[in-house]
Amino acid sequence: MSAADAQSGLDRARAIAAAMPEHGLFAGTEWRIAPRAFPISPALATQLETLGPQLLAFYRACNLLYRFSVRGTLPRWVADYLDAGKPPALIEASRHNRFKATVPRVIRPDILVQDGDTGGAVPFKITELDSVPGGIGLTAWLNQTYSALGDTVVGGARGMLDGFRQVVSADNAAAASVARIVVSEEAATYRPEMEWIAQQLEAGQFNVRAIKPEELNFGEGTQPDVAYRFFELFDMANVPNYEALLDAACAGKVAVTPPFKPQLEEKMLFAFFWHTALRGFWRQELGERVFAALQQVIPYTWILDPAPLPPHAVIPELGIHDWREMAKFSQKQRELVIKISGFDADAWGARSVTVGHDVPAAEWTAAIEHALASFPSKPYILQRFHRARVVETDWADLKQSQLQTMRGRARLCPYYFVAGDEARLGGVLATVCPQDKKLLHGMADAIMAPCATACPPPFAA
Repeated sequence: MSAADAQSGLDRARAIAAAMPEHGLFAGTEWRIAPRAFPISPALATQLETLGPQLLAFYRACNLLYRFSVRGTLPRWVADYLDAGKPPALIEASRHNRFKATVPRVIRPDILVQDGDTGGAVPFKITELDSVPGGIGLTAWLNQTYSALGDTVVGGARGMLDGFRQVVSADNAAAASVARIVVSEEAATYRPEMEWIAQQLEAGQFNVRAIKPEELNFGEGTQPDVAYRFFELFDMANVPNYEALLDAACAGKVAVTPPFKPQLEEKMLFAFFWHTALRGFWRQELGERVFAALQQVIPYTWILDPAPLPPHAVIPELGIHDWREMAKFSQKQRELVIKISGFDADAWGARSVTVGHDVPAAEWTAAIEHALASFPSKPYILQRFHRARVVETDWADLKQSQLQTMRGRARLCPYYFVAGDEARLGGVLATVCPQDKKLLHGMADAIMAPCATACPPPFAA
């Protein structure tokens, strides 16, 4: 890198840092600033555009899968797994006829781009779906800021803002619709970004505010048409006014998104996708093309149910009769991940995650035993581990006034906003973690930047 290029990068990074909102975006959280947007190829950008409608179809199929299981037209064990550990009142509310067809209106997969290519396509895997994702305001700000510096960010400068506005606008409502972003204390880290995005939308004459749950009032004053639920369902008992919000949703007084459907927030949905007994359902509801496309990106997943198998049976893909046999796997065979399926504080971030080949055999054995002992109140899943491609990314050390290059692995998080039958891509957040990190998520030594189409990118097709 020439001295001129380095100085240009530092100047851009200083401009990005100076543009930071007064109250920040994540409470108490910092990241490394990239002088330029994270480059991806046009081929990958197109694939990510296509993925949105496919994931919307997947969510809608999952919603039907649960309903049909409850009804008895599909195996009852599907609903039994999804309802495990949930309060009866929440299960009953999730089945309310008023929002039987509703699915999350913000869809965010966590994506790992891999080495190689398949006929010009860029291979990647979705490690999980997050229907109550953080980073919406952050990515909106990043897109706006880097776009102002000339980067061709995916989604454009306003893609995230316009997409989120659609999500919190009442269906078929006039421009005067009222929206409230309800951010719980448990999610307080993300309150600054939601306050920022609300301010941006308010500037466009849209009545939207980020509030605490205790500020909800359905008895007097301005009533919201839409409430964006920025709290996890497992934490509902600790959220003030959640019953009032739930009752208002069931009565049709307010549209709540994501809906009160814990079954759509379980990682075990990926296990159902691969279950041979349900293959006909998926093909019918998704269509052959979408079904085949999702088979390429959804990792093979199992539910860690300790129920004994018949003597002649084996666990698919693993060829074992009992989960505990995994304790004897070699390090290569242990390229597997154990994590809680959902509806628990440990489902957030990487708290419950054990990467098999990255821990000693004793720790791997303990993780297996803990997962099996937690069933059925807290089901765990097992998933194939997929390694992200190594990339080199610049970041600005503003204290030392120099650019650094970091070798790392990137997690890409595209944000899709659902409006009617469309799922539109608003932007893509790249989080580049140091190469030695097996779990990729936001951290102080991670680089976070919006994705932009450029050539040559590190993820070239």
